[in-house]
Amino acid sequence: MTLDLAKIEATLLAAADAAATRTLPLFRTPLAVDNKLSEGFDPVTEADKGAETAIRAVIAEAFPDHAIIGEEWGSSGSGPYSWIIDPIDGTRAFISGAPVWGTLIGFARDGVAIAGLMSQPFIGETFLAVPGRSTYRRNGQTQALRTSGQTELAPSRVFTTTPSLFRTPELMSKWRAIESATRLQRFGMDCYGYALLAAGQADIVIEPFLNTYDIAALVPIIREAGGAIACWDGSEPTGGGNVVAAATPELLEKALELVNAS
Repeated sequence: MTLDLAKIEATLLAAADAAATRTLPLFRTPLAVDNKLSEGFDPVTEADKGAETAIRAVIAEAFPDHAIIGEEWGSSGSGPYSWIIDPIDGTRAFISGAPVWGTLIGFARDGVAIAGLMSQPFIGETFLAVPGRSTYRRNGQTQALRTSGQTELAPSRVFTTTPSLFRTPELMSKWRAIESATRLQRFGMDCYGYALLAAGQADIVIEPFLNTYDIAALVPIIREAGGAIACWDGSEPTGGGNVVAAATPELLEKALELVNAS
């Protein structure tokens, strides 16, 4: 079966637009926040649930035979093609009024993401990849995404959402190794950090315990921009896990060596 890449791209963009109609009216408003966990804090809001519902409707109309995996409403369908949704990646940022959250929609074939979108509708930015290209869109303008091309650890700029994710001594030693080997570290970026890596504004992003909907959409955005991304054991990251992304395959290899030696 030949994939209709133009239709996939159009569906990604239409789904992001549909999600924005649910997220933007609620951003920076008094909003009820539910907690998914009995211990700890994993917030969810009306915006998360409504946005995923809107995204699912667009995908189901365009590709009724494809599977859908979403953070809020679970999985439906089966087969080689799947759409992987995080309606608001960075709900903590969303409920704090910080515009570093994003809507993530990935498209995977046989478990590997080959197209994806990260939309930040409040800023008006869209990062989108299909096979052969990764692009940045804002104010009606589109340009190619390219990573920084960095190959060395020492001058690298590193993002992680928070060092507290590395919550065991073994994990913290891995973070400390990366921190000590690199020039600059910034926190609290969620999916926006990976998008900035694809845009050449960061060189490494490293995080443990990701779910598929946290990362699938970002995998092709990074790869098609010239970057590299893998789980810490070198395996495919579309399904989630402990993940590191880098500006180049050479830098990824050095980051993986450091993580696995720590």
